[in-house]
Amino acid sequence: MAQKDATVKLGLVCAVCGYRNYVTAKNKLENKDKLVLKKYCRHCRKHTEHKETEKLK
Repeated sequence: MAQKDATVKLGLVCAVCGYRNYVTAKNKLENKDKLVLKKYCRHCRKHTEHKETEKLK
């Protein structure tokens, strides 16, 4: 029987404006906690924290 894939796609949402700017993937077996990255937001026009949201298909 085949194993489930450990990598999931997820969206990154700006913590300031709530605009979804990025889509990325992470290994859910290695990283249990939520992903938080400092990325550039086109809507805010500055670098802000982006937090992980729901899984994408």
